[in-house]
Amino acid sequence: MARGEQLARQWRIIQTLLNSRRGKSAAEIADHVDCHPRTVYRDLEAISVAGFPIYTERVEGKNLWSLLDTVKHQLPVPFTLMELMALYFSRDMLGVFRGTVFHDALDALFKKVKATLPAQSIAYLDRLHQTLHVGFKPYKDYARFKEIINQVNEAAVEGRTVEMVYFTMSRKKETRRKVDPYRVWFFDGTFYLIGHCHVRGEVRIFALDRIKMLRRTDQHFEVPEGFDPEEFMGPSFGIFQGRPTRVRVWFSPEAASYIQEKTWVEGQVLSLREDGSLIFEARVAGTDEIRSWIMGWGSHARVLAPEILREEIRAEALAMAEAYGEGSLLAEQPAGPWAVPGRKPRAVD
Repeated sequence: MARGEQLARQWRIIQTLLNSRRGKSAAEIADHVDCHPRTVYRDLEAISVAGFPIYTERVEGKNLWSLLDTVKHQLPVPFTLMELMALYFSRDMLGVFRGTVFHDALDALFKKVKATLPAQSIAYLDRLHQTLHVGFKPYKDYARFKEIINQVNEAAVEGRTVEMVYFTMSRKKETRRKVDPYRVWFFDGTFYLIGHCHVRGEVRIFALDRIKMLRRTDQHFEVPEGFDPEEFMGPSFGIFQGRPTRVRVWFSPEAASYIQEKTWVEGQVLSLREDGSLIFEARVAGTDEIRSWIMGWGSHARVLAPEILREEIRAEALAMAEAYGEGSLLAEQPAGPWAVPGRKPRAVD
């Protein structure tokens, strides 16, 4: 049997014991994880050797196995053993914050978790951890912006207005702003500041890595009562804001299953058709980001409404066809690694 299968089964046994109030017999555990009771006894011994506090007691003629949750009594917060192990597993997921004050705090927390759990348990979890990896691409190196992120976060907590020099990507121009920072928001690999801009007189969104200079002022502010950042960002397909627009998009049967797997925007409506194709409907704040998303599906997506979005994508498609036409510089280049004779693209499910 593969080592990974054995560890996975033992992990399910640990979860079974933690979720049981009265304990489980070997036969009950075997039935739950689908293996022979003799295998369960061997696994229970291995789990015990790994440092997990397993004990057994005789109840109504049966030996019931349980897992003591002793860890929560050693901490000032009511963490259970399972919660601590889940937190320890999440190290990879939080690696995207590397170089920020948030990562430093989380790193200190993981060290405390590691100091709390038995050494044998840590070694056991590390073996399990080898079967799971969480990756993030693309991502940004926020080490260079550590101080700015820290200052913005502190200003938001203290309710202090900030002055900053901000580079606007669309206009390729730096402007000086005064902003009341309501919320630091992490989305799709980027840190943003949601706050009231004194120059624009409205709530705006700023990418923290485009802040060139920042200073906290002595001016204090209060977030308007009833302002909900989640509600503010709800209609947006990404981070851009714009005029509310209702879009309808047809997706081919080949793409329909992938579209159904995710919630792309709050309030979306998915209608599956008899031929396997799908109609995607949603109300979004502006069409810039959803246009890029639709074009990413190529010929497997077709805009049904609004007409202006259809025209924008048609114009972009014509421009792309011209750029890739005969005689263009792009046409002289290989189309990718699979364009080399004998090399094939990797399949992605």
